[in-house]
Amino acid sequence: MGNLEDILKSFNPISLKDMDTVKLMNRTETKYVFAAADLPEILNDLSKHYQVLEIEGVKTSSYSTLYFDTEELKFYAEHHNGRLSRQKVRIRKYVNTNQAFVEVKTKNNKGRSVKRRVPEKDLTPDLSENALKFIKECVDLGGAEVSAKLWNTYKRITLVDLLGKERVTIDLDLEFDNKKNKAHAREIIIAEIKQEKYNVRSPYIQKMRSLHIRPMRMSKYCIGTILLRGGLKVNSAVEGIKINRFKQKLLIIEKLKNGSSQ
Repeated sequence: MGNLEDILKSFNPISLKDMDTVKLMNRTETKYVFAAADLPEILNDLSKHYQVLEIEGVKTSSYSTLYFDTEELKFYAEHHNGRLSRQKVRIRKYVNTNQAFVEVKTKNNKGRSVKRRVPEKDLTPDLSENALKFIKECVDLGGAEVSAKLWNTYKRITLVDLLGKERVTIDLDLEFDNKKNKAHAREIIIAEIKQEKYNVRSPYIQKMRSLHIRPMRMSKYCIGTILLRGGLKVNSAVEGIKINRFKQKLLIIEKLKNGSSQ
C-alpha cells in the first residue's frame, strides 16, 4: 500500500466539525472484509463520490479500543450464538485528537445499531464511577461486573459521501493484545458503510459488487478474542469459548493473509 497517501490526496478533505452532520448514531451497518493489498484499487474510483476526513493534515487516524466483558464473556457469547439483540462495551480513544469515550453499542433485532457514549479521561481498565454508572444504565448485567478483556489498535480512513448521507470507515493495521498474548490481522481490511437506511445505490456498495466482494459480518472484539487464544487451533475446553460460528470467518482471514481472495 505504498501509494495509499498519494491516492488519498485525490479526495477533497472534510473536517471533524463538518462531519458532525453525519454522526449516524442510529444506523444500519454493512461490513466488508478484504485483502489489504486491494485497498488502493478500491479507493481509486471513489474520490468522485466521497470526501476524506482530515485532522491537522492527516487523513489516516489512529484508534485504540479497550473492550470490556463479564467473567463469563457475556458479550462474546451473545455474538457467537447469533443473538439478534446484543451489545458491546468499550472505551475508544481517538489518538489524533486525544479524546476518549466509554461506548455502549447496541444492535437490535431489526438490524439497526445504536451507539451511546460518555467522555472518559483515557483508555484505562479502571473505569470511573461515571463510566460504571453509564454502563449499568445501558446494559442489563444481571448483577455481574465487567472488566477489561482485549486491547485493539488500528488505523482508520473515514470517507463521507458528497450528499452527507453515509460514512465509510476503513480499518487497517489491526493488532490485538490481552496482556498475555499479542496477535494481528494486518493483512486484512475491515470496512463498514454506515447509512441511515440501507441504500444499495451507494457508490461504495457498487464498487464492492464490481469487485465481487460480498458483505461479511466481522466483530473485531470476537475475532481478536479468538486470535489471541490460538485462532483455528483454539482449545475451546481450555479457553472456555465457543468458535464454531466463527470458523468460516477465520478461514477467510487465513486465506486473505496468505494472499488468496474470498
